[in-house]
Amino acid sequence: MTANSCAGCRNADANSFEIPFTMAFQPIVDVSANRVWGYEALVRGLAGESAFDVLGQVTEKNRYAFDQACRVKAIELAGTRIGDVDAKLSINFMPNAVYEPKACIRATLEAASRMQFDTRRLMFEFTENERMDDVGHIGHIVSEYRRMGFTTALDDFGAGYAGLSLLAKFQTDLIKIDMELLRGVDTSPVKQTIIRGLVGMAGELGITLLAEGVETEAELTILRAAGIKLFQGYYFARPQVEAFQTMTDMALAA
Repeated sequence: MTANSCAGCRNADANSFEIPFTMAFQPIVDVSANRVWGYEALVRGLAGESAFDVLGQVTEKNRYAFDQACRVKAIELAGTRIGDVDAKLSINFMPNAVYEPKACIRATLEAASRMQFDTRRLMFEFTENERMDDVGHIGHIVSEYRRMGFTTALDDFGAGYAGLSLLAKFQTDLIKIDMELLRGVDTSPVKQTIIRGLVGMAGELGITLLAEGVETEAELTILRAAGIKLFQGYYFARPQVEAFQTMTDMALAA
C-alpha cells in the first residue's frame, strides 16, 4: 500500500494541523552507564499550556494531522538542538491515527531526511491507556515499525485497558512501567514483588524495562536493585520546552 492509497493520508498531512504547539523534552537516563539514553518529546502549548490542554483540542477530524505534526515537530527540534548524536528520540503516537504504517510514516521519514536525523534513533511509544479498537492493527504497526528499524515502546504499562493480555499478543522493545506502580515502591513490599516479577518476565521476553515518573532517591535505589537500568522522572529532570538537558545540566540542577 502506498501513501496515495491510504484514505487517512489523503485527508490530512503534517501541515494541516492549525492549533499552535511545540515540544518539551525529558531525558531518559541509563544509570548503569551514567548517560542520557534518549529524550521523550512531550507536546506543549506555545503559551505554556499543558499537554492536557493541547490534546483536548484533538478531534476525530484532526487526529491524523496532529499525530503527523507532532512527529515532524519533534524531529525538527531534535535535528537542530540535540547534542548527543547517539541519544534516541522518543515520540508518542496515536495508534488509532495510523491507518497503514508504511504509508503514514512518509512525513516522518521526510522530516528525518531533511534534518539528517538517523531514523535508527527514533523510538515510537504508545500508551495502553488509549482505547484500542483493533489490537491486531496495533500489533501490525509495532511489527512494521520494528521492521523499519525503529525502537518501539509500550507506555504506562499496568495502568490501562489491556495489561498482560496486550503483551501476550505482541511485544515491544521497551515497556515503560506506569508511575503509579513505582510511587512509594521503597516502602511497599507488594509493589517490590510486582516489580521483581516484571523484571523477570521482561528478561525472559527480551524486553527492556524503563521506570518512568521516578521522583525520589529511595525509589531509584529499590528499582536499581531490582535490575532496572533506564529511568525517567523529576528526580533526574523535568521536561524543558525546546531544550535537551545533558547529564551535566542535571548535575548542576540537583
